[in-house]
Amino acid sequence: MIKAVVFDCDGVLVDSERINNEVFARLATRAGVPTTFEQSVARHMGRSTVECVAELAAELGRPLDFDLPTEYEHEVLARQHEGLVAVDGVRDLLDLLRAAGVPVCVASSGTPREIAFRLGRTGLDGYFGEHCYSASMVSRGKPEPDLFLLAAAGIGVDPAACVLIEDSPYGVRGGRAAGMTVVGYAALASPEVLRGAGADHVVAAMAQVPPLLGLG
Repeated sequence: MIKAVVFDCDGVLVDSERINNEVFARLATRAGVPTTFEQSVARHMGRSTVECVAELAAELGRPLDFDLPTEYEHEVLARQHEGLVAVDGVRDLLDLLRAAGVPVCVASSGTPREIAFRLGRTGLDGYFGEHCYSASMVSRGKPEPDLFLLAAAGIGVDPAACVLIEDSPYGVRGGRAAGMTVVGYAALASPEVLRGAGADHVVAAMAQVPPLLGLG
């Protein structure tokens, strides 16, 4: 029986991933690893910036010569200050879950500051309260299960009784490793990629989620 729903933030709650990956691709290229938008989506979407930077440094064989995580966060927040919106249909889904008394939480690779900004800017913060969990709170980010296990513990629900909604293959794999049922939201990542990562269900719109949860 499903007792709680865990949401990724970027790309699932807020429509932010296009900006995120445009910025990261540019900064990775500046660091010395030529990266297109599409490559950023495939290699980095869903992962913590710190871990992605460590991978870039390993590829270069040296530390980066500038503070990419700080510049990334600054530029992304500046670009998202105007025009950031909630993912279409997610507010209706959250309202259904609230009416049904189903606990919800956020499990995101973003920093606590990024999560708070995005939820506050789109007016979604009231749905989650203190139950927002960042990869910075665990030693291993997605695709490891640590973040999702932390989130389940935080809301007091067995991971096996949680449904996770994710838009990246890294998040899908992490959720499956944690023992959660995973719904892949195919926005930038393709349905095939999400299924290949192990998603139990794949949807193209949030309106398709309630029937999977026995709602609506």
